[in-house]
Amino acid sequence: MNITFLFLAVIAAIVAWWLAQQRLTAKPWLGVGLIGDTGASSLPAAKIGLGVFLAVVGCLFTLLISAYSMRMNMGEWRPAPAPKLLWLNTGILILSSGGLQWAQVAARRGRMDGVRGGLLAGGGFALAFLAGQLIAWRQLDAAGYYLTANPAAAFFYLITGVHGLHILGGLVALGRAMDKAWRGVAAGEVRLSVELCATYWHFLLFVWLVLFGLLLLTDPMESDSGLVSLIWRIF
Repeated sequence: MNITFLFLAVIAAIVAWWLAQQRLTAKPWLGVGLIGDTGASSLPAAKIGLGVFLAVVGCLFTLLISAYSMRMNMGEWRPAPAPKLLWLNTGILILSSGGLQWAQVAARRGRMDGVRGGLLAGGGFALAFLAGQLIAWRQLDAAGYYLTANPAAAFFYLITGVHGLHILGGLVALGRAMDKAWRGVAAGEVRLSVELCATYWHFLLFVWLVLFGLLLLTDPMESDSGLVSLIWRIF
C-alpha cells in the first residue's frame, strides 16, 4: 500500500502546485480594485476542466497500481519480463514531452514557427511511442506471455493499454492545436491550446515513469521499497 500512498501524495503535490500557479488560491476581495469589480478569476474554464480531468486520471492509475501491487503478493504470480524496447519507448515519450514544452515556450514568445515545430515533434514522437508499445506487445505474445497467460501478463497489457489510450486521446487534442496553429488562429487561443497539451503530456510522462518502474519489478517482496529505488534510477 505504500506505493499507492506515494503515488497519491505525488499527484496531490502536483495538483496543489498547479493550482498555485493558476492563482486559484488568491483572495481577490483583499485587493484594491474598481467598484463593481467582483474579482472573478480570469482562469480559462479549459484549464480548470483539465485540472479536474487529470485528478480523475490520477485516481484511475492509482487504483491500477494498487491492484497490481496487491496481486503481486498473491499466489500464481509469474511476472512477464519487461521488453528492453520499453527503455527506448520511455526515451521517445520524454522527447515527445520535450517537443510540447518547446512549443509552449515558443507560444509564450509569439514564435509560431517554433510552435508548429514543437507540435510536430511532440506528435511524431507520441506516434512512435505508441508504435513501440505495440511492438513490445507482439514481443511478449511471441514469448508466450499473451493476454490470458497469467495475471501478471494481463496486468501488463491492461496498464500499458490504458496509458496508450490516454496518449491517443491526447493526440486528438494535439491535432486540434495543430489545426489552429496552421490556420492562423489568434495567438492567445493557440497559446492556451498548446499549454493544455503540454500539461497533459507532462502528466502522462510522469505516470508512465511510475508505471514503468512498477513493471520492472520481478520480486513481489520488492513491491514497496523496490519501486522507490527504481523510480530514483529512472529519474
